[in-house]
Amino acid sequence: MKKNCLECNEEFIGRSDKKFCSDYCRNSYNNKVDAESKNMIRNINNRLKKNYKVLSKLNTTGKTKIPKSKLIDEGFYFQYFTSIYKTKTGNTYNYIYDQGYLTLENDMFLLVKKES
Repeated sequence: MKKNCLECNEEFIGRSDKKFCSDYCRNSYNNKVDAESKNMIRNINNRLKKNYKVLSKLNTTGKTKIPKSKLIDEGFYFQYFTSIYKTKTGNTYNYIYDQGYLTLENDMFLLVKKES
């Protein structure tokens, strides 16, 4: 049965359910289809890594109080974190893996490291 390849549009002969003329065309087609979602995931993971590096750099003692401006200067993205922890007293900690932060008054932040 003659068909046209979904990637290069070349005519080929093969099984009735075959869609591509070669493995190269199949891989190329699938990489293009997945590219947008993979780029989004890659960008988010890169931002999470950057946030983690910033918190690790600034929190050398395991518990550090710093101004918001210091986080911003280091390139911290507040909208990217991996988990949220709410305490019984109502405090909300945002975590990037084991590094976390708590918003305090007067644009201050408490950086913490979760003990394993």
